This record gives sequence, structure tokens and C-alpha cells, in this order.
Amino acid sequence: MIEAKGVSLTFQTADGPVHALKDVNLSINKGDFVSFIGPSGCGKTTFLRTMAALERPTAGTLSVNGMTPDQARKSRAYGYVFQAPGLYPWRTIARNISLPLEIMGFSKPDREARIARVLELVELAGFGGKYPWQLSGGMQQRASIARALAFDAEILLMDEPFGALDEIVRDRLNEALLELWAKTGKTIGFVTHSIPEAVYLSTRIVVMSPRPGRISRVIESTLPRERPLEIRDTPEFIRIAHEVREGLREGHSYD
Repeated sequence: MIEAKGVSLTFQTADGPVHALKDVNLSINKGDFVSFIGPSGCGKTTFLRTMAALERPTAGTLSVNGMTPDQARKSRAYGYVFQAPGLYPWRTIARNISLPLEIMGFSKPDREARIARVLELVELAGFGGKYPWQLSGGMQQRASIARALAFDAEILLMDEPFGALDEIVRDRLNEALLELWAKTGKTIGFVTHSIPEAVYLSTRIVVMSPRPGRISRVIESTLPRERPLEIRDTPEFIRIAHEVREGLREGHSYD
């Protein structure tokens, strides 16, 4: 679904060039849940943004669902969830979800059916008529995910969507995201700073080094698809978390 070959990205600034990514090679298969983890400034969000055609690599090639990122954007091959919900306060939750559908030209009956379906998926049925300020932070982020799902793209790109939430809410949304992934079969790219979150959610964990961002290790998860929160106390979960931590230390050895 996503393939990067030798992807590098350098930003030109007044203080000189900033090398954000260097020689990144990665393949993401259909139905994968791939998390990107690394220290702040390592390029994990930048890499996600290149997939979404929000940044352009300065070297290498990148394909998204068999297309260039620009073509994938125009064909609506992916949905994107930002760190903040980005909901318009003057629009109800249903109308926030409806916005991309309106822009894409979906008919009103089709929009209404899609909104009802995704609200059900993210457990917000009955909240479509509420405004963002009437919802908790976790509910707002679920509404943001619903908006990204509304046009039924095969790929979901998520840039640390739960980072600002407290641990209890984050745990619940992690569970909800796994349930949603199981129901929809989406291919998910997920940026996080949390080792437990990366291990709990992912089929593969991509560990990135400090700038310039490189992939220092790709860890395959051996956990079962069905994962209650209690799985985090098991020896296998702890082993994978330790491997991720070792990968992060390994990445710093490039400095």
C-alpha cells in the first residue's frame, strides 16, 4: 500500500539546510498497522506528511496505493488525522464530518448515510447534533477520526492523535482504535511517542533515529490481533517493548 525507496528530505532555511529524512526505505502492506516512534524531531511526522503529499521528498521515490502521493491525495486514497481535532466550532459534529464529503460532491442522502455509519463506528451515535465545545477532548478526537473515515479511504494516516489526552482516555481510545481497525481492515500509519501505545496497537513498529531521520529498526509484533489492555502485563508484550527501547538507544548511536 505504501512503499518508500531511498526517501530523503532537506528543508532549506535561513540558518542553512535541515536534513529531516535520510535514505528511508519501507514497505507497508494492506491491512498493516504500522507505528512510527522516535525522539522529537526525528522526522516521523515529516515522513507521514510525505505520504500525504503535505511535504515533498528531495530524493528517492514514494508510492501510496500504487500512485504518487499527489495522485493519492487527488484520488482520496487516504484519510489524515492530525494531533489536534481541528473541528470547526460553528459546525455540529455531523457537519464537521460532512465537510470533506460536501467538498467532494457527495449527495445529501449519501452524506447522511456515511455520517451515521462513521459515528456508529467511533461510538458517537447520537452526538451528531452537538458542537465540538460540548464534547470532551477524547470525543472530539473520535469525531476527527470519523471525519477521516467518512469517504472510506483504504489508508488512515494518524499523527499522534492521542498525545494530548490523559492516560485513562488514551487507553480507551487505543482499545476503540483496535476495534475500528478490526471492523474496517484499514491500513494504518500511526505516529506516537509512547512505547506501550506503539506495542499495543501495531503489527509492526518502525523505530526512527534522531535527525536526520533514519529507520534504525523495524520490529514485527508477535501479539495476537485481539488485544485486551491486560496484554500489556504479559512477558511477550514486555519483551517487544524492551526491543523497541533498545532500538531507540541504537538509533542514538548514529549521533
